[in-house]
Amino acid sequence: MPIRTAVPPRVLTVAGSDSGGGAGIQADLKTMLALGVHGMSVLTAVTAQNSLGVQGAWELPVDAVRAQYRSVVDDIGVQAVKTGMLASAALVETVAELLAGTDAPVVVDPVGVSKHGDALLAAEALDSVRTKLLPVATVATPNLDEVAQLTGVTVTDESGMRRAAEEILAFGPRWVVIKGGHLPGEAVDLLTDGSAEHWLRAPRHDNRHSHGTGCTLASAIASGLALGRDVPTAVREAKAYVTGAIEAGFPLGGGIGPVDHGWQTRPAVDPAS
Repeated sequence: MPIRTAVPPRVLTVAGSDSGGGAGIQADLKTMLALGVHGMSVLTAVTAQNSLGVQGAWELPVDAVRAQYRSVVDDIGVQAVKTGMLASAALVETVAELLAGTDAPVVVDPVGVSKHGDALLAAEALDSVRTKLLPVATVATPNLDEVAQLTGVTVTDESGMRRAAEEILAFGPRWVVIKGGHLPGEAVDLLTDGSAEHWLRAPRHDNRHSHGTGCTLASAIASGLALGRDVPTAVREAKAYVTGAIEAGFPLGGGIGPVDHGWQTRPAVDPAS
């Protein structure tokens, strides 16, 4: 086989660890590998986590987060950055400051709670997300629970998604993806910059094993941006990737299993076998 010499685009995830491997840093790096970019990581927190929920979480010191970030960015460089679990106001503000000084698109997944409803962001950190983190985002990707946390808006239909987008954009991101997966019917997301609107629809798959969808979507968007896609194209391609990963999600443990980050290259399984 020929030796590959081209350097793939580099994407940095700044997020927490999911010991079960379905979300967080682990999901981010799997997504980046699947989509053809080189993934790098800044660990912000460690969780004890499995298919049943989060049993414990411990944030890293600010100095450790800053040192990881500077170590990677100053030597290797980045073409895109994705943020996930930041845990505390101090970490949110530190990461926002670092991002403001980095010349690369930023995808902010404002992680507030886990798939199981476990808190992953201190309540007092919400204002820092609004005033420090979202203003440096190229794309923000809140789900409906995170929209409610950040804006107080409860979304029950597609018209509510438009209002939610307006509220989030007022905090300063260039684009927002309002993820409507918690609504009944089709899995619909709204991408907008306040002017152009893109309604992204996909069939809803009857598969409860969907742990890691938010992390995976944000990482896929960041990967697309690093590959030179514009925002609408990166988000459309990320949506397609995540839809396939949800369809292929598999059971692990006794609770909610993960999406399948390797679904595009996984050998097909014969249902009759």
